[in-house]
Parts: sequence; C-alpha cells; structure tokens
Amino acid sequence: MRGRAVEAGCAVLVALALAGCQSAADDAANSPSTRVAPSPSGYGAVFLAVDECGARGRTSFGEVPCRSESAVARVLARHDGGTSGGPACPAGTDFVLHISENRPAPARGYACMRNLEPPHPGDPGGGGGPRTVVGDCVYAAGEGQVRETACDGSGERVPQYRVRSAVRARDRCPPSTVLYVTLGGGDPVGCAVRL
Repeated sequence: MRGRAVEAGCAVLVALALAGCQSAADDAANSPSTRVAPSPSGYGAVFLAVDECGARGRTSFGEVPCRSESAVARVLARHDGGTSGGPACPAGTDFVLHISENRPAPARGYACMRNLEPPHPGDPGGGGGPRTVVGDCVYAAGEGQVRETACDGSGERVPQYRVRSAVRARDRCPPSTVLYVTLGGGDPVGCAVRL
C-alpha cells in the first residue's frame, strides 16, 4: 500500500512539473521578446505605408518588397479617408492609388505613388500626376476645362498652354497670362501662357 502511495505521489509531482514547464513555455511564447514581429516593406501593420513599394497585378495593386523585380512604385505619402477634402499629395507624385476597404485587411484611404523608374508624369511638364503645378502644360478640354499633357508633345494631345507661375489671386498674374488654371494650395491660381 505504501508503494502505491509513493507511486501516486511521484505521478502527481511529475504532472505538476510538466504543467509548470508547459506554463513557462506558454508565457515565453507570448512574451514580447519571442513574438514574431511583422517584417518591413510589404508586410507591415499598414497596407502601403510610406516608403513601401507596390506592384501591379492583373486586377489589383499589391504590396511587395522594394527590392523585388515586380516593384514599380514607392509610396510618398499615405492618408486615410477619401481624397476629397484630404491632404494633397506631395510634388513628384506620379499617380494616386485608392485603397479599398478589404485589401488586405479593412482599410480605406489613398497612397501617393512615385514610379521607381521613368517616366514621371508627376514632374513639372510630365503630362500627368494628381495636380497641375508650375511648369505643366495643358490643352483646352471643353467649356472652361483644361487637361494636362506632356510639354514635349509626347502625350495624346498637343500642349496649348504652359503654367509659368502660381499666385494667390488672378490680378497678381503677369500681363502675358492668357489662361488661369486652378492649382490649389497656398498659391491656387496658375498663370498660363500660350505656346
């Protein structure tokens, strides 16, 4: 009888020791020093965060490491919410990528993207980008409307006007101005001359 009590006592001690080891292993796995952290560039907590890169897929734009052969553009700025009323993209932005609410996790916003290689339509005279800036060329696109086009004539439309300066009000444009273009920002009026 005494042998069985000793065996039972040893079994209880072994079970307690195993439970203690298991508990310590669980604590170690959940400690900050052993958790797997998200890796940078492409796998962070924010989809297409600033300085991350993206690649075009067949139907979508995904996040990839910037060293990847498929990377085509880098994020210059990233904003939550919609573009109307949101912060403007910085100079040099080639295109704006609108981020849906379900890719890859719930998110909504927009990323201001810069191509990794030329062409750079967001540069002055480049013929594109999310906003018109000094140095850009435009053509008449209808009643009271203009559209940007490449100043070197490589775009689909021939340039008709070039924005020479930006001012706060129309009356501050030089006398050579023949067209006023809305630019936005601190100096919202573009003074354009005929080409």
